Amino acid sequence: MLSCLFLRKVCAGMKKYKDLKKTVAVATLGCKVNQCESASFQSCFEEQGYTVNPFGAAADIYVINTCAVTAKAAAQSRQLIRRAQRTNPQAKVVVTGCYAQIAPQKIREIEADPILIVGNANKHQIFEAAVSDDVPFQAFQQNQAGAYFNDITVQNEISLLPVKRFSGRTRAFLKVQDGCNNFCSYCIVPYARGSSRSLVQEKVVSQAHLYAKEGHREIVLTGIHVGHYGLDLKPAVTLLDLLKKLTAATPDIRYRLSSLEPTEISRELLEFMASVDNFMPHLHIPLQSGSDTILKKMRRRYTPEEFIEKVCRCKELLPAAAIGVDVLVGFPGETEKDFLQTYETVTKLPVTYLHVFPYSKRPGTPAAKMTPQVAREIKNERVAVLRKLDHKKRNDFYASRIGEVHAVLVETERAVDGLAKGFTDNYIPVHFKARPNDANRVVPVKLESLQERFVIGTPL
Repeated sequence: MLSCLFLRKVCAGMKKYKDLKKTVAVATLGCKVNQCESASFQSCFEEQGYTVNPFGAAADIYVINTCAVTAKAAAQSRQLIRRAQRTNPQAKVVVTGCYAQIAPQKIREIEADPILIVGNANKHQIFEAAVSDDVPFQAFQQNQAGAYFNDITVQNEISLLPVKRFSGRTRAFLKVQDGCNNFCSYCIVPYARGSSRSLVQEKVVSQAHLYAKEGHREIVLTGIHVGHYGLDLKPAVTLLDLLKKLTAATPDIRYRLSSLEPTEISRELLEFMASVDNFMPHLHIPLQSGSDTILKKMRRRYTPEEFIEKVCRCKELLPAAAIGVDVLVGFPGETEKDFLQTYETVTKLPVTYLHVFPYSKRPGTPAAKMTPQVAREIKNERVAVLRKLDHKKRNDFYASRIGEVHAVLVETERAVDGLAKGFTDNYIPVHFKARPNDANRVVPVKLESLQERFVIGTPL
């Protein structure tokens, strides 16, 4: 089992340094994988006696875990670096994550003050890098790679980043996989994360036990391409193999999955979800477009008809399940007809909610060179239409469950209305009057009435 001693071993092997600093602040942009990795950074610093401060406060060390999925995320990454330098000009600023991996020179150009860049393959060395006195800052300014920046394309093992706990969170994220082999034409992630790499089952189970020991009652399994979990291991295993092992080893933990490609949702997986009490009836499936023409240009590996068939099978085997869908709007060449095909596909499908994103040109991807690029105003209009549909889908699903009793994990933080809050097993946000000792417990709640984007319930 992972332990505090093991965390210390992960943080060990550091270079010698003087005048140890004792405060750190961590900022995280982007996906659940980044959030999981940042939680590991904080665990490591805390094990070494550091105080973790809010990012807006003064600290001796700032760690910024960046994102590069969109141009906006890249801009936010640069803003956080400048903010850290303004807050404490004497602090050491450590920048990691996907933007650091694909655009290190852009980061070096931000300020004259030295910035330490740690590549995605070197995230397990964050603490070592942050406290070392002999970090080669000059090498970075001369556009050399540096001691903590390796070629991500040659990495064939996942970095081990154990997490003791998710501070302030009832639900914890567990990274089981990294990297992606798909190379969709719009996506920068394979260039920033490398090829698919999996954490062996035993270490996944150990991390789950550690979360359970720290009091977490729900775990979200996450990765860059979770559906490819285990295919790189020797011997190879599958995601379903891992789920069976995890749910049996920790029966008191509720599990959820992050995004799964539609081609990876098998009948066997759905039947397993339906048969196990501690695997939640909740799936998130990227559609991206309802136009077959656009899906082919995106290099997606399914047709709209195949996607529809998978969603309908999900509802057949898991009738109460929440199904979330990703949609990417304004891909190069997307016509009004293409967009209407997306809108009509999502409208008729029994899905619960939508995550809608406007296409963002990422230099270095094939889509960045495609023409014609869709005007920003058109993208914004289409996003607004689909977000309105998302609002309707959510409310329709919530209303359809009124009168039912569902298991709700009570969060430690209360809602703005002063009521306790949490999510049902099928991911409906509920507010209700809870007893003082209900926080971080799973309680049965009857869904009573629909409000704006949540449901009022009564605990039983």
